[in-house]
Amino acid sequence: MSNAPAEHLLRSLAPQVLGAVVRRYGDFAAAEDAVQEALLAAATQWPQQGVPEHPRAWLIQVAARRMTDHIRSELARRRREAEALRQTPDDEWLAPAPDAADVGHDDALILLFMCCHPALTPPSAIALTLRAVGGLSTAEIANAFLVPEATMAQRISRAKQRIRDSGVPFEIPDPRERGERLASVLHVLYLIFNEGYVSSAGERLQREDLAQEAIRLAREVQRGLPQDGEAAGLLALMLLTDARREARSGTDGELIPLEAQDRTRWNRRAIAEGVALISRTLSRGAVGPYQLQAAIAAVHDEAQRYEDTDWAQILALYGLLQRMSDNPMVALNHAIAAAMVHGPAHGLARLRELDADPRLAGHYRLDAVRAHLHERAGEREAAIACYRGAAVRTASIPERDYLRRQAARLSEQA
Repeated sequence: MSNAPAEHLLRSLAPQVLGAVVRRYGDFAAAEDAVQEALLAAATQWPQQGVPEHPRAWLIQVAARRMTDHIRSELARRRREAEALRQTPDDEWLAPAPDAADVGHDDALILLFMCCHPALTPPSAIALTLRAVGGLSTAEIANAFLVPEATMAQRISRAKQRIRDSGVPFEIPDPRERGERLASVLHVLYLIFNEGYVSSAGERLQREDLAQEAIRLAREVQRGLPQDGEAAGLLALMLLTDARREARSGTDGELIPLEAQDRTRWNRRAIAEGVALISRTLSRGAVGPYQLQAAIAAVHDEAQRYEDTDWAQILALYGLLQRMSDNPMVALNHAIAAAMVHGPAHGLARLRELDADPRLAGHYRLDAVRAHLHERAGEREAAIACYRGAAVRTASIPERDYLRRQAARLSEQA
């Protein structure tokens, strides 16, 4: 087995294995260490020995052995080894049946709700969950929150410490607690999907495994809460956005912007499902941010050509969304829509207002949008400078290459 398929399989199994181990032992920090050791063992052994018949059970078994070693060490230090060993029988977890990890549980979904722990603030819970369930790096999570990587590392470390200090068990929440944690759960899924659809760093434009896992978990949440408008809105948003995935990149993995995409490559089945879902949920009354974003995605997806896009409707929807959210990316997208309706000069004026927002200071998207609007306004030199500035700031290689190509194209027109 080559390393790439093994890496993909391990990434997809990691949150499920962590969920199973945490659910059994209740110690998040120790379980995370044990699962990391199991993943390392698999990454070393599987390429040479082959993937076991039941890889998830294999990983759980190895992680459980590490947890048992950890428990024994702790119990020896506390002089309670005999009693605790009776509470953690080896024959239950050290040698599970091959399908023992697959009976009746979606461990990734359970872990998702468990991580949104009452001892944590919503931002800390979301950051911890992105690490545990999404498998995102600290740098990727920091990018999603628009904060420095060191700040995010401290936030995740403090989150684990708060759980340990709180005395509140790290366990499956009851229905009332699940309702209280739903907003954080939906936000986590939204961020995981975004990182999968637009990878913030590295050589790949997209990480399909992350996006598909986010869609799968969003389906499970929506299935369990069929009357919740935001759960339905989030799933619809993911489907309508992911429908464009195949057309977003070329044969060499290069970025293809929305206006240049071959719309015959869009997934019409996903679009139909997403449109039907958001149409049903919008008819129920109260509307939330995910529903509005899904409605915006539906307007894009239903346009047969880029030129047919109903930008006035998109601008109105972003106006509603901006009143609900203090997200600077919403304000940036609102500026783009305003430029498409009222002209690039109007959009550039809106961008100057965003320059004062410290959350966007130095973010490549601000310069990338400004470059696009300068180009639309015929201001070639300003557009070249902004394209180049954005290329320097992005950590995504495909986006960097795209921005450089735009600058080079305009330079050749001189």
